[in-house]
Amino acid sequence: MNVIIIGAGIMGTTLATLAKELAPELEVTILERLDHAGAGNSWVFNNAGTGHEANCELNYTPVDEEVISVEKALKIHAQFNIAKQFWAHLIERGAIKDPKSFINRTKHCTIVSESSIEELRLRFKEMSAHHFFENMQYSEDFDEIKSWIPYLMEERPRHEKMAATVIETGTDVNFGALTEQMAAHAVQELGVKIEYGTHVKRVHRSPTGRWLIEAEQNGAAIQHRADVLFVGAGGGAFPLLKKSHLPFRSRFTGFPVGGRFLQAPISAEQAELYRAKTYGKAAVGAPPMSVPHLDLRVADGQHYLLFGPFASFKPVLEKGRGFFDYLSSMRLHDIPGLLNVALEHFPLVKYLVSETFKGEKSMFEELESFAPGMSKKFNWKAIEAGQRVQIIKDGDLQMGTEILVSSDKTYGTLLGASPGASVSPEVMLRCLERLLPSIFTKDEAQQKKKKIFPEDDLDTLINNPERYREIRDSANNLLGIGQPDNQ
Repeated sequence: MNVIIIGAGIMGTTLATLAKELAPELEVTILERLDHAGAGNSWVFNNAGTGHEANCELNYTPVDEEVISVEKALKIHAQFNIAKQFWAHLIERGAIKDPKSFINRTKHCTIVSESSIEELRLRFKEMSAHHFFENMQYSEDFDEIKSWIPYLMEERPRHEKMAATVIETGTDVNFGALTEQMAAHAVQELGVKIEYGTHVKRVHRSPTGRWLIEAEQNGAAIQHRADVLFVGAGGGAFPLLKKSHLPFRSRFTGFPVGGRFLQAPISAEQAELYRAKTYGKAAVGAPPMSVPHLDLRVADGQHYLLFGPFASFKPVLEKGRGFFDYLSSMRLHDIPGLLNVALEHFPLVKYLVSETFKGEKSMFEELESFAPGMSKKFNWKAIEAGQRVQIIKDGDLQMGTEILVSSDKTYGTLLGASPGASVSPEVMLRCLERLLPSIFTKDEAQQKKKKIFPEDDLDTLINNPERYREIRDSANNLLGIGQPDNQ
């Protein structure tokens, strides 16, 4: 069976690796627009690099009338622990020689001002009662918080009331480095083919029922045919879906959101002093994507601080592509959904437009508000982040991700952005189960799956503390990111 995957980012490369591990007989080819794997949204500075397991992100634990909901946080945390099992397998397999090349232990912290202290206290009480977050610490003591995240507290007035939580075993993940190494392994050891510099223009059914992929490579028109097609091309998945003639294509529209960060190089000694990702609380009326955070980043052995994000409205599907691509992907049936979002989510649209024109002076003011003194402490510069395309489904804006599989199980795609790369192995495993279910009827594939994912059931991880700790500790050991202090 011939399987073609569009996009050599973290999603497409993970799917290709899983497919060939579980079913070596498959012919798998990846078509990538750029010149190497992981160069799009997976690239190290196109995202915040947080290993999202809901340790520090307040938007994963929404508040409704003073009741903290943790269901989303539990799911994301479990998904990330399935991801760690897959990455640990890559270490065992020799696909990745040094785990520090892509994953490093980094504290995950949350900090709030006086008006949100009660909310954080309730969140800590609810979350720390669950075994996922049993090692979370809470403090309102200035000196203790300063010991966790000194750069946020060094020049802050002592009389300013703050509260913070910390989990020592969070992670910083370089998804670009991970994707590159995984792609090299897939090609060299698993027999996956990757064709770079290949821009897919259209996908549609051929008269024989196979998928016909029309693309451009080095200025020349080329074609591929596939029995099964998966489109994992980030925002580029939307126009391809529109041209697929699948019946559900008219239910989905793309809503593009850009972003920027402030970036500063720091020394290894400074990184050791502040080894953290610290998330705050979004301003009143601002969307979840605006949550400010100050992150340690590790890229190719160098250390950086990132602060942001600063969102923007950019009508482009992917970084490096133009407005015309987005415009040409629109259909008449998309207009009502876009108008509905403009009306129903006017504060979001207004926020994005205002952020688009924000200059560096305003960006530094936000940094100073979050971490007093930081704007002058390091040599900051503004950088462009990756381009997200959120889902508009049936006229409603959604902030998550969605796997779509055609009824005949020959076409699959992933739409949306968050939490994205952090949970890619779990998401791609579910996609593979739906797209190629025949793989999993074979005992050999089931045994292989069990070896890669000793425990892939979310409910078991959520409800069985002993099993969760066993799985977590085993993966953490292989990944070199340590164990909770009280274990």
